[in-house]
Amino acid sequence: MALTKDKKAELVKRFGKNEKDTGSVEVQIALLSEQIARLTTHLKNNKKDAASKRGLLKLVGQRRGLLDYLARTDRDNYIRLIAELGLRK
Repeated sequence: MALTKDKKAELVKRFGKNEKDTGSVEVQIALLSEQIARLTTHLKNNKKDAASKRGLLKLVGQRRGLLDYLARTDRDNYIRLIAELGLRK
């Protein structure tokens, strides 16, 4: 269920400023979005997995906070990122 090294490197390369930029807000949001997508598919098959559901809700809240921060600090980058990731808003 965790992200593979290849997938993580691909997301960092796509959204980061360089290959080692794992701490920028854009990369963190992209990685969280990938984890959320994986957990969502897991929960569709395992409806009674309460621990994973709680983890999913924590990840969604964390991503929401990062998105709010990005919207406050860099509105153009925020709009580009949500369009690229296919998120609402």
